[in-house]
Amino acid sequence: MARARTRVGLVLSGGGARGAYEAGVLLHLFEQVVPKLPRGFEFEVVSGTSVGAVHAAYVAASAHLPPEERGKRLADTWREMQVRDVVRLGVGDLIGVPLRALGVTRIARRGRRGKPDVIGGLLDVSPLEQLVSDRIPWSHLRENLARGRALCISCTEVRTGSDTVFLDGPLADPTPWSYDPNARAIVSKITAAHVRASAAIPFLFPAVRIGERFYVDGGLRMNTPLSPPLRHGCNRVLVVALKHQRPPEAKAPEFSEEVITQPAFLAGKVLDALTLDQIEVELHRLKLVNAILARGEKVFGPEFLDKINVAVRHERGVGYRRVETVVVRPGEDIGRLAAHCYRGQRGTGALGALPSLLTRAALRGVPDEEADLLSYLFFDRCFTAELIALGREDARRSEDEILALLGA
Repeated sequence: MARARTRVGLVLSGGGARGAYEAGVLLHLFEQVVPKLPRGFEFEVVSGTSVGAVHAAYVAASAHLPPEERGKRLADTWREMQVRDVVRLGVGDLIGVPLRALGVTRIARRGRRGKPDVIGGLLDVSPLEQLVSDRIPWSHLRENLARGRALCISCTEVRTGSDTVFLDGPLADPTPWSYDPNARAIVSKITAAHVRASAAIPFLFPAVRIGERFYVDGGLRMNTPLSPPLRHGCNRVLVVALKHQRPPEAKAPEFSEEVITQPAFLAGKVLDALTLDQIEVELHRLKLVNAILARGEKVFGPEFLDKINVAVRHERGVGYRRVETVVVRPGEDIGRLAAHCYRGQRGTGALGALPSLLTRAALRGVPDEEADLLSYLFFDRCFTAELIALGREDARRSEDEILALLGA
């Protein structure tokens, strides 16, 4: 059996303000790992959803820059972050947000053709739109992708709830998705609108129009964002996850009935299930397929994979193969970090009156060590700086594994 060509992918998952952790991982990657790799190294397939889509677009569009500059630009954006850089909160929102929650009013901003560009959601994220447009070097995206790469941005189409993956670059291939009844792939010139759509946290952020359809966070669906690199033939994948994994021996926390019925607590757990748990399911499935292939080759010989792939390709358009992965994940609970950071600066006035009201609402009725909902919304330098440091340290601990995976 011929040795498969190495194709390396990068997967960046979603989680709102938790994305600062990804920035920390990428900072270490650009500063310390890439310089040790063969000259000109670049991920051939970059896949992202939600805030990971923002970072995926940045990674693809900044490939022309020196590695240290790429990392610094991204980290500085998060280090300087304030809530007002992402969400517009005015005095009118004291009334506007409750009315939007009840469906009495809604956000709808019309574009050039008279049709709304964004619609729905509780919060006005116009500052985030500007941030995405300004901080990603969009003018260089085409030339960087032209070097045989693919950028994959995952969204959820609002009307049907179906998973949609937008693909860009000469490596982009939508064929494998034609076998999937629950998803579709669209080859398109990816723009800031695609990234903003993928980062639109459902209910909280407005849906974004792309063409004639509206899209929101891609993290709602099961098969993203690990699926695109696998369907594009990657056999080595670096994954940045945003959920802390408790040690097997650690006892799960127990909460009273009063706590688990609090809206802020429930909303945090729902967002965890929608945006963080999906990548864990995908990684478990990948591990299982690797184990089946290894066992099959041991029992039936090295031709096992080639033989079963005849049927597999007929059913799903792309064959199975063993895939090496390295997963960098938070060494600490990010929700707990958010709680500590907020309570550490409470009463200082650092957030401002209206953002402080928003963050207090995200903590209402929630235990002191539990702040999952807040961790998605806490776009403040106090919190994001801690996450950058944590991501950088976790990546440093995994550096040898990453170097081996990427071919140092």
